[in-house]
Amino acid sequence: MTDALDLLSSRRSVPANALAEPGPSADELDRMLTVAARVPDHGKLAPWRFVVIEGEARAELGRRLAALLKDMEPEVSDQRLEGQARCFSQSALVVAVVSRAGPHVKIPEWEQVLSAGAVCMNLSLAANALGYGAQWLTGWAAYEPRARAILGLKAEEQVAGFIHIGAPTERWPDRPRPNLAEIVTRWSA
Repeated sequence: MTDALDLLSSRRSVPANALAEPGPSADELDRMLTVAARVPDHGKLAPWRFVVIEGEARAELGRRLAALLKDMEPEVSDQRLEGQARCFSQSALVVAVVSRAGPHVKIPEWEQVLSAGAVCMNLSLAANALGYGAQWLTGWAAYEPRARAILGLKAEEQVAGFIHIGAPTERWPDRPRPNLAEIVTRWSA
C-alpha cells in the first residue's frame, strides 16, 4: 500500500517536449491502457475509447492540424504553425482519450464525462508507475470539430485529453500544491 501512496504522492506532469524516446513497448502500452480502463463506470458503458498516435503518425497528424489551422486562420504566424506541426512529435507517443458520453436512460452524461477524465488520470498514473513521464493536454484541436474529424472522431465524440507519454529528459520539480486549509470544508448540521 505504501508504494501506491508514494506513487500518488509523487506523481507530476512532465512537459510534453521533455518526454523523449524511448517510449513504452507495445506490451507496456497495453498494460497502461488496461489500467486506464479500470475506472468507475456507472452502467459499464465504457463511455470512452483510445486513439494511439505513435511513430510517423505523430508528425503526419501535426502536419494535417497545421494545415487546418492555416485554413482557419490565414494570418497565423509561421511560429505557431511550426509549433502545431511539431506538437504531437514532441513526446514518444500520444494517446487521445475520447469521451463517448451521451444521453442514457439511467446514467447521467456528466458521470460518463467524469469517467473519461478518470481514464486520463489512470493512464497518467500507469505511465508514471512504469517509469515514464506523462502530460495531459487538450488545446484547440480537442475542441475544433474539423480537427476531431481528422482524428477519426464521430461528431458526438469529444477529446477528454491528449496524454503525452515518454522518457523524461530530466527530473522536474514539483509545483506548489493546494493548502488543505484552503480547499477543505466540513459539512455539519
